[in-house]
Amino acid sequence: MRVFAAVAQLESFSVAARQLALSPSRVTRAVAALEARLGVALLQRTTRQVRVTEAGRRYLEDIQQVLAQLSEAEAAATGSYLIPRGLLHLTAPVLFGEYFVTPQIVDYLAHYPDVQIRAELIDRPVNLQEEGIDVAVRIGHVPEDCQHLTVPVGEVRHVVCASPEWLAQHGEPTHPLELETLPTVVAEGSSFGSQWWFEEAGKHIEVTPTPRLRISAIHAALTAVETGAGLTRLLSYQVAASEAEGRVRRVLTRFEPAAIPINIWITAGRGRAASVRTFVDFLAERLRADPALGYRA
Repeated sequence: MRVFAAVAQLESFSVAARQLALSPSRVTRAVAALEARLGVALLQRTTRQVRVTEAGRRYLEDIQQVLAQLSEAEAAATGSYLIPRGLLHLTAPVLFGEYFVTPQIVDYLAHYPDVQIRAELIDRPVNLQEEGIDVAVRIGHVPEDCQHLTVPVGEVRHVVCASPEWLAQHGEPTHPLELETLPTVVAEGSSFGSQWWFEEAGKHIEVTPTPRLRISAIHAALTAVETGAGLTRLLSYQVAASEAEGRVRRVLTRFEPAAIPINIWITAGRGRAASVRTFVDFLAERLRADPALGYRA
């Protein structure tokens, strides 16, 4: 089951073999034996790719809980509920993970030498149970039907900024609607789309800028703005370092919409492991202490 789950999720026998520390032939034989016992094809194989069949997709969904329960039983038997050890699998958004999570991972590993961490920094939605995630850092409101434990660690805002030099030359906008006629930079890798939204006295204001520059990476958009390309709209944590060092200045702050919470998610059934408990406590303390994330107790 574990071998099949790894191949199905990674869509590769060779990559799964490396992750599982098994030979490719052993991985191939394990999946073939499972298919033979079940009497159904779980994977479609070609020379270029591996894809899960419909039967394989249903089987993968069904065995996730079985594998989670097995991992818990093994952790209890080996004492991992008492001593932090073993592999911890986490995910976080790309830039947030680079700026705020990765440094804490390094510090945590220095404190707990028996723990290994696999960190996936990705911006796509992740099904925590299906992809075997133990801990996730997420920016956004927690759904009411969420089955996972969440720990609040801060908040972020949508902010508009420009370089001080550009503002000195062109003046500071006083209302969001002015952005429709001002030079703007849009990071197409962000989630803002073609509309920028603001709030004024409880009313929603939607602005459609006509960007002079569209660029595929948030880092690059911020660099362009720092060097005088105009105004951009990003999340506050993405511009925090540039703002602190005076390379950009926020504008239209009184029109900023409500803050968006940042939470650490603990996948249901994973919170008893000592590695998960200690990592979440360690990360939460560090993130809450960072002024860029504006945690409010």
